[in-house]
Amino acid sequence: MPKTSARLLSLLTLLQARRDWPGAVLASRLEVSPRTVRRDVDRLRELGYPIVTTKGPDGGYRLEPGTELPPLLFDDDQAIALAVALQTATSEAAARALTTIRQVMPTRLRHRIDTLQATAVPPPPVDGSVLMAISTAIRAHEVLRFDHTTGLRRVEPHHLVTKAGRWYLVAWDLDRADWRTFRADKISPHIPTGPRFAARDLPVENAAEFVENTFKGSPTGWPCRGEVILNLPIADVAPYAHDAIIEELTPSRCRLIIGAWSWPGLAATIGRFDADIEVIGPPELKAAFAHLAHRYTKAAT
Repeated sequence: MPKTSARLLSLLTLLQARRDWPGAVLASRLEVSPRTVRRDVDRLRELGYPIVTTKGPDGGYRLEPGTELPPLLFDDDQAIALAVALQTATSEAAARALTTIRQVMPTRLRHRIDTLQATAVPPPPVDGSVLMAISTAIRAHEVLRFDHTTGLRRVEPHHLVTKAGRWYLVAWDLDRADWRTFRADKISPHIPTGPRFAARDLPVENAAEFVENTFKGSPTGWPCRGEVILNLPIADVAPYAHDAIIEELTPSRCRLIIGAWSWPGLAATIGRFDADIEVIGPPELKAAFAHLAHRYTKAAT
């Protein structure tokens, strides 16, 4: 029986790893006969796993979604990743789920999880029904109308993105004829949704990049980018450069390509490194340094 149980767990792990498995391949991986695979599949079905038989020359098996939640199987890395994710969540349901998973973990894994104690700062709560309404409209390609802090909005919803614990809707704003990002906790959807629409292409590669660029002041990234040489070792610059590009020139000098909301803001950001600066370009950055120099001189007197 122990050998059979171990084989059942191995079979379940394989079925979870990919969509379709030919019976002969499963038999080869488990080093048993196709008949034994059929018996083991029947045992898993009795435990509540919805395994269907696939037709065709390589007839095999597929693990389908079911109406009930059967026992789940995770490898060590999956179990740790799930526990860490639940620990950094902020809902009561996540806390209960973490307690349940911890109770059934082997001692070796429980010890590893207990060494990580994290407290997440909760973002503004988002009603689950709001996320479901938005997701449904996205999947159905239906116009979404909702109340927002800026008034009634009509959009073609494109994608939901999470960043720093918050949910954001990326959508084409019909009234402003432009792409916009909306915080989901500020959205109150109107039901039913509007007519269907043909999905548009984002101005960037994906929705996550679009949200990132929103915080940089432009759908395509920082509106102001400049290049300078700093009289500092690259090791002193890299920890504070964030998404900038850094190149070592000598052990004591490095090249920095960095962006910001505005040219004065970019000059001020570079000035924080407290080092001699050589501006490579563009001219707007040089003018911003001159502008700040005049302002700072005036402030000093």
